[in-house]
Amino acid sequence: MAKAERGMVTFVNPLKTKLANGGAAIGTMVTMPSPHLMQLFAASGFDWLLIDREHGAIGAETMQAMINATTGSGATPLVRVPEDELWMVKTALDAGALGVFFPFIINAGQASAAVASTFYPPKGKRGFGPFYAPSRLGLSMGEYAALADDAMLRVMMIEHADAIENVDEIMQVPGIDVAFIAPFDLSQSLGVAGEFEHPKFLKAVETAERAILASPAKLGGLAPTPEKGRTMLDHGYRFLMMAFDGLIIEGAAKNWLDGLAD
Repeated sequence: MAKAERGMVTFVNPLKTKLANGGAAIGTMVTMPSPHLMQLFAASGFDWLLIDREHGAIGAETMQAMINATTGSGATPLVRVPEDELWMVKTALDAGALGVFFPFIINAGQASAAVASTFYPPKGKRGFGPFYAPSRLGLSMGEYAALADDAMLRVMMIEHADAIENVDEIMQVPGIDVAFIAPFDLSQSLGVAGEFEHPKFLKAVETAERAILASPAKLGGLAPTPEKGRTMLDHGYRFLMMAFDGLIIEGAAKNWLDGLAD
């Protein structure tokens, strides 16, 4: 559900609205602990921005400031939590994130637990403490709590050989909005690190794509270049991560310097 309603109060996640309407959602990942960078990216036109708390050096206070840096923009703030650290979900959502990336989901049980961490009881196990998220949205705590379940985006990352083996069962778990195929960890898990044209890797991706496209969830993945992104969109992907902050900045700097070279 893209829009939650209770009486005259509405709580809209524009990212879920776009996906529900069949649109393609384009975002990137921010690994640097910088609200300023987040604000610039938010103003650039991305549909979503992922705050990386799995590998990025981003603490809880900076995470909240980065979420707030998207206010007034069209960019939906999401957070990636570390593997097996579901207690961090409540911190991210209570700070105002509108969705969560869950890394290394390898079976249906893990996917179910991840989904449950984003729902308030009785549907899930999210603890109550939305002290800051409601004010960002112009809601009271009660209004936010009544509407938040339907507004959150839940992204499962498919990035391990075991996940490929179990992908059909994973995609039967209710509540998954996006299943995101992550190539780097997947290729490592398959024993062909970085060999993205290796038959073993291509077969695994094809298996995951087929299961995800047959489910209610949207197919997501990493597009390192615009050309690759266009190919993925033609193949049914609707949720694309365009590189990440460091790669974008490095590429822009090189383009500037190359433009000045003799």
